[in-house]
Amino acid sequence: MAETLTASLEEISVELKPAKANPKPGKLFIGGEFVDALSEKTFETRNPATGAVITPIAEAGPEDVELAVRAARKAFEDGSEWRNMSPRDRGRLLWKLSELIRANAEELAELETLDTGKPIFESSRFDIPLAAECFEYYAGWPTKIAGETLANSAGGEALVYTLKEPVGVCGQIIPWNFPLQMLAWKAAPALACGNTIVMKPAEQTPLTALRFAELTLEAGLPAGVFNVVTGFGPKTGAALVANPGVDKIAFTGSVEVGKEIMRGAAGTLKRVSLELGGKSPNIIFADADLETAAKFALGGIFFNQGEMCTAGSRIFVEEAGYDQFMSVMRARAQKMVAGDPLHPKTRLGALISEEHLNRVLNYVTVGKEEGASVAIGGARIGTKGYFMKPTVLEGVTNEMRVAQEEIFGPVASVIKFMDMEEGVREANNSQFGLAAALWTRDIKKAHAIARRVKAGTVWINTISTTDNAVPFGGYKSSGFGRELGKSAIDLYSETKTVWVDLNQ
Repeated sequence: MAETLTASLEEISVELKPAKANPKPGKLFIGGEFVDALSEKTFETRNPATGAVITPIAEAGPEDVELAVRAARKAFEDGSEWRNMSPRDRGRLLWKLSELIRANAEELAELETLDTGKPIFESSRFDIPLAAECFEYYAGWPTKIAGETLANSAGGEALVYTLKEPVGVCGQIIPWNFPLQMLAWKAAPALACGNTIVMKPAEQTPLTALRFAELTLEAGLPAGVFNVVTGFGPKTGAALVANPGVDKIAFTGSVEVGKEIMRGAAGTLKRVSLELGGKSPNIIFADADLETAAKFALGGIFFNQGEMCTAGSRIFVEEAGYDQFMSVMRARAQKMVAGDPLHPKTRLGALISEEHLNRVLNYVTVGKEEGASVAIGGARIGTKGYFMKPTVLEGVTNEMRVAQEEIFGPVASVIKFMDMEEGVREANNSQFGLAAALWTRDIKKAHAIARRVKAGTVWINTISTTDNAVPFGGYKSSGFGRELGKSAIDLYSETKTVWVDLNQ
């Protein structure tokens, strides 16, 4: 993840055009058709590498959301083509979607890079293939979703069994950092269970969701099963959350918006699952392979420009190994340079927007005011696009804002600790609990710490690894519910119990 770059902004023009991607003006996708917003309002999606407008996008209002929900409800309740589809055929549709993602991978990767500013290396090697793999994984689930026969107090006088049924219409709100991959994490299991979907992509990154909507038509997904409403959270997202025709809301994003969604869903008692922020500790013990730990620590915070909820942004280093670790960390970080996201050698792209860039830069200022020092980086790159130098802060204590608040950018806070007890205590001293990593050659210590760290995922001698078969989610303010694996099937299904009196 943290390979040395040879392609700097000075060497490569950020005006490089994509080979195949041709973004079209974005419309809403409702009931199997692309339509304008009823108000005819639009907004602009911009290229973070240049600040230039890519294309106008339709802005959905509450009335458009209502139409999308009605289309999803009709497909779920009345659409015999979807409701009566066999599990085998539903699985085949999901597999077809995975094939279409792969067949259009180059275009999708370029759209993702244009919209997010992330390197094409990441879009093409990680985001798009992993989205395809997610649909492949869940293509195998429809034939395996089943209830069970239960022993009961009536003994042989009653037959009791359970059924697993779809929840219904699912509103899914996804973030801007991994747009198509997050779409896949939510849409694939929901479709595998037989639900219908109204998807709201982030307003900053709608392009791959709209292109995916086209692929659902090509795959033969019945009209209304998958819908896309583009727009802003306070209007479009809030309307989706409040709509009584929606049975479940799944959201990935910030803690504050997650709280708003819970409040908004309370009025209709919707099921809600939330994957929220993180401030993941990366605990480096002195007995670890410090060279490898430093290399992976860079990837854990600078991959995707640090715009990851699982970013290992709090790097705890045991005092006995601190100097050696930091020597490697500084040397490697100094070799990292930002470049044109469309150049294949670039490994560090642009942040999502100027507003977000300024927010991240302000945290560097806050860190210095609180007593931290900038070991590497800490500044914007140029004036065109939203690029920032990879930044390492030293002298950080765990009480500082840079150690407690999610920065969501390429800023690592390095914190020294004395022993295992302090390392675990400080790692848990956070409102978040999404992920954690630890590095040690002592496997007994590793397993003991993994049990004590309050996080939904703990990596030992690795970082930032996920798999479609493995549950993902957080503790504390990082949300609730588990995506991926069988856990996601539970998120998108209801359990019905049936009693049969055998004496009648």
